[in-house]
Amino acid sequence: MKTIKIAHLYPRQMNIYGDWGNIVALQKRLEWRGYKSDYRTVLPGEPYDFSDADIVFGGGGQDKGQLDIAKDLVRNRENIVSASRDGVVFLLVCGLYQLFGNRFITSKEEEIEGLGVFNAETTGSSERLIGNVVVQGSGFELVGFENHSGKTRLSPGQSALGRVMKGYGNNGQDGFEGAVTDNTFGTYLHGSLLPKNPVFADMLLERALERKFGSSDLVDIDDSIAFKAAEVAKERPQ
Repeated sequence: MKTIKIAHLYPRQMNIYGDWGNIVALQKRLEWRGYKSDYRTVLPGEPYDFSDADIVFGGGGQDKGQLDIAKDLVRNRENIVSASRDGVVFLLVCGLYQLFGNRFITSKEEEIEGLGVFNAETTGSSERLIGNVVVQGSGFELVGFENHSGKTRLSPGQSALGRVMKGYGNNGQDGFEGAVTDNTFGTYLHGSLLPKNPVFADMLLERALERKFGSSDLVDIDDSIAFKAAEVAKERPQ
């Protein structure tokens, strides 16, 4: 049985608004197609070779959680950046999305060094961007929930994950949501994201399978309930 290795970054510190559900969605969508998943957590201070992973997931957290793991993240910078450039699939939500940028300046003006995978910068604010979100990406639509006070701005040349059709996105002003560099995806969408967005979930799996095995053969499955959930979420007030 072919196996996909899934690494979960700092689940104790960075796991709010249902982010854990993204791991479950990946595991089940692999299982339903006859694949096995090998799951492990990556905790602060634990050595881990990120190039050995096929998919790396990291969720959101409060500013304190970000501060708690920031030094460990920077300690692993070379390891993580190398894996990202080599095509390992990364999905980063909210707090870890911010830390994969160049830096995050909190509302208390504390500067947290980022990894620089995304050419972007986040600044904390007193305004909270919260509500349901609809995003149009390249070949997919995303529905989710955002709740963040950090405002992220992409530098010229940095690709966004998509355009905001409903909600705030990166900063509530420029219409962009998330960021994409190679197979590394950052987003503010909680909810959790993947159960309601099977097209995007399968895109991540296909990229991981193609990198590891040279091809992907994901058979169709019945996603009618997931699509219905997405449609209901789209109609909820922002």
